[in-house]
Amino acid sequence: MKRLNASNADPATIVDELLNGKGAVLISGLFSEAQIAEARAIILEHSSEADTVTHFQGQAEEEGKLNLQRRVWNLLAKGGVFSDMAAHPVIMDILRKFLGSEFIMGSIAANRILPGGLGQEPHVDYPYWDFYKPESHPIGLNGSFPMNAQASILLDPFTEETGATAYAPGSQKELRYPNEDDKFFDICERMLGEPGDVALFYGVAWHCAMPNKSQQDRSAVLINYLPKWVKPLEDMPGALSQEFLEAASPDLRQLLGLNYPYPELFDEAKAGNAVGRK
Repeated sequence: MKRLNASNADPATIVDELLNGKGAVLISGLFSEAQIAEARAIILEHSSEADTVTHFQGQAEEEGKLNLQRRVWNLLAKGGVFSDMAAHPVIMDILRKFLGSEFIMGSIAANRILPGGLGQEPHVDYPYWDFYKPESHPIGLNGSFPMNAQASILLDPFTEETGATAYAPGSQKELRYPNEDDKFFDICERMLGEPGDVALFYGVAWHCAMPNKSQQDRSAVLINYLPKWVKPLEDMPGALSQEFLEAASPDLRQLLGLNYPYPELFDEAKAGNAVGRK
């Protein structure tokens, strides 16, 4: 996994690695210790109950360990630090080249795996996450252009012991759901890093959280980014106050999809918003 510092995070190099290389990079130096501590405290507060389970729970459900995997949604409404994370200039510059200059955010949540948590099954992320049903997607769809990017902002050490995310290098070129014949756990690498590091990857690469065999939490902020025309996973504007939306920065307004008017009721649209406007 290519490791970069914020000072040498060249967007063109990173885009090539996401699309044509291993499919993931690690970037350090984007967030301060104070920002990480604040984000972690908020997530711990909102995941103290055991009913916020994560997706792809697999074996955890069978073994009665769902309470050890927790998800916190709608982070933008829970602290200003999450707006700063989502719209960090380095991330924005990279993804403008990867997803188009008007890309949006599909979701921002936290995944917390407590000691003993069993992690996840290998999977791909939204909007590809149900690609085990290929007939439900258009014919000829391929991985040559991205409809997704994932940013995992590490809040705890990601080590082999804590269950650092595993991924299959190069699998983003396959654009299919992993299966048993792929022997994922034999070919995977790990996204190892320290609090404050950002694992940025093409979410169609096969990946999963691994079991937390340590005595500490393994938490991260997970941000899903999409081209402007892909339907978001979360209705984030709908969950935010009007005051928040009115005060949002230009970059945050873009991420919330507020700059992209469609779908629209054209019977009610103003002349300046008409189809085919110059």
